[in-house]
Amino acid sequence: MKKLACFLFTLFLCACGDYETVTVTLPDGFAVKARVADTPQKQEKGLMFETELPENEGMLFVFEQDEDQAFWMKNTLIDLDMVFIGSDKKVTFVAEEMPHSYTYTPDDQIAYALGYGQYVLELASKTAAKHGVVQGAEIKFQLSDNK
Repeated sequence: MKKLACFLFTLFLCACGDYETVTVTLPDGFAVKARVADTPQKQEKGLMFETELPENEGMLFVFEQDEDQAFWMKNTLIDLDMVFIGSDKKVTFVAEEMPHSYTYTPDDQIAYALGYGQYVLELASKTAAKHGVVQGAEIKFQLSDNK
């Protein structure tokens, strides 16, 4: 059973594949190197189990179109800011200082955020406020042609 669990976990990690990175420029010109989560597998894993996230790094979730998005902090070991961004690359909502969780945190005690957009940028906690990321602000990034 243990071998099967290890195999399935390895398979899950392989399914996520390598992450493309993109430079995301915040309103004050601060540059963030963001991993692009553009598949369901990458989006499901997100920043789970990461133990640190430097201020100049993040993860950009890419969806097909503007729509309601729901994110929760299950197994996310670091506090985050979640920036919801519309297809026009303007911030629609910022969920600041989302508290981390542990593998043993009961589901009903895990923080979650609801927002609207085609993109969600996860940043280290307090990065959004520090760099002028507020509703209506423009976020700059250029995805590869196949996105």
